[in-house]
Amino acid sequence: MIRAVRAVRVLPLLLLPLLLVSCGTEEAGAGADTGTTADTDTGTAGADKGTGSSADPAELAARAGALGIAPEFVYVTEAPGFAVAQQSVGVFGGDGFHAAYFSQKTHAQFELFVDRGTLTAENCPKTQLGQGSGESVACERDGDAWYRKAGGQHEYALPRDGHVIRLVGDANRLDRAVLREAAEATHHPDAAELTALLPPAPEGTATEPVERGDLPPVGDGAPNNEVGASG
Repeated sequence: MIRAVRAVRVLPLLLLPLLLVSCGTEEAGAGADTGTTADTDTGTAGADKGTGSSADPAELAARAGALGIAPEFVYVTEAPGFAVAQQSVGVFGGDGFHAAYFSQKTHAQFELFVDRGTLTAENCPKTQLGQGSGESVACERDGDAWYRKAGGQHEYALPRDGHVIRLVGDANRLDRAVLREAAEATHHPDAAELTALLPPAPEGTATEPVERGDLPPVGDGAPNNEVGASG
């Protein structure tokens, strides 16, 4: 089941327009307000569609890991007139990913969530939509995705191997076609998109577990200080 938000980095959507007006919208790769249409020629949602060279796996792991995000959960998307709000990029749940996309022209917005779990015909109506509305969820299969609606929100959810990509927006302000197009365009970032999306990892950030040499190979792992039974 998709977990509820536990991280403070996720910004409420109502705050995003205020931040973007005062700070300006930061662009990360494609999807800026340039009128560029996302590639929807294929019927497969969520394919890797980065236009540049693939992001270096070690660089992706370092940048994502510094924020507590599992690197395989980092996705970007494209939608005409929308750009990612960098203030919104961060961890979701335990090690998931979150980003919000905003249109300066229409003030419409949607959120992209990636988290562990799966979505099936059985659990789809029982799984909360977005950050949870308490409303009953209506599910409709659309290709390899699910179109879901509850209350005033709707989303496209893309089940993947061990995780779900979800794009959520206001049903009254964001057309289903726009949300579907964004879902179809989701992909892992290429090198340029990663550079714009996530900050560099701090120097000295460990990418592999540190192996300690002072722990015994057996027992509970506590160092042996050679103290007798009486202390």
